[in-house]
Amino acid sequence: MRDMTWLEGNGRDQKPAGDRLWELLQRPRILGVPGAHNGLAGQLAKKAGFEALYISGGALTASMAYPDLGMMTVEELCFFTRIVYRATGLPLIVDGDTGYGEVLNVMRTVRELETAGAAAVQIEDQMLPKKCGHLNDKRLVAPEEMAAKVAAARRARSHLRIIARTDAAAVEGVEAAIARARLYAEAGADIIFADALVSEADFRAFGEAFDVPLMANMTEFGRTPFFTAQEFEDFGFDIVIWPATSMRMAGRALEELYAHIQDHGSTEGLTNRMLTRGELYEVIGYHDYEALDAGIAKTVLPTPGE
Repeated sequence: MRDMTWLEGNGRDQKPAGDRLWELLQRPRILGVPGAHNGLAGQLAKKAGFEALYISGGALTASMAYPDLGMMTVEELCFFTRIVYRATGLPLIVDGDTGYGEVLNVMRTVRELETAGAAAVQIEDQMLPKKCGHLNDKRLVAPEEMAAKVAAARRARSHLRIIARTDAAAVEGVEAAIARARLYAEAGADIIFADALVSEADFRAFGEAFDVPLMANMTEFGRTPFFTAQEFEDFGFDIVIWPATSMRMAGRALEELYAHIQDHGSTEGLTNRMLTRGELYEVIGYHDYEALDAGIAKTVLPTPGE
């Protein structure tokens, strides 16, 4: 039986996204969550068997050709969140940066993201302009200020889960980061996320310090060495994200495509690395949408090549 399209109410009768994410976290194994920077990436991840997706602020801003310095607006974030949720219906963990302002702005961010389909929002304890957690010279807000944002986010939500991210490990040390995270958990964070940890010992220290679910970031080209999902589970973590990988892979593929066209004046020789027209239509459910309008004749694919 085919999945319903979004136009038919895909996901309409499901439990709220935040509750579905929480159910996934009740299982004994770690939840692996790849990033999806657009709807097609989300559908391909779903086809591969993933049950939740991550919306990375860094990946989205890069796709807009902006640096990840807090320049994106909450409306742009909600636009991308709606796109991926409509495409997949999966629970989405959304990078909310610093919450897009102070307490009232954080509450609005939560309400807007819930409406857009998010299952969880991640809020970090940096000042603006914020930085990727794996870069240098991050500036932190006072822990009490971040705790107030967490409490406000929890007050505003109906089902959205609140993820408190601390960037303190690289600035103040692991023990200080644990102390901050404890304060955030007491303020109402459902999930704790310590970014840019640099060793197994750091991860195990967090794993031993908390009973609430923990999220790990396995980004490439950062401070964290490569660990597998199973290793993170052994460290005591419940979620691992690969936040910007889809954007990085797509970016390299596009770079090679444009160079090939420039050099050869043709895409011949690259088609074996592309989705065929038929494969693309299958992923996006082209014929399912087409079938909704009896007045549209089913498209016949051209032959011999696609």
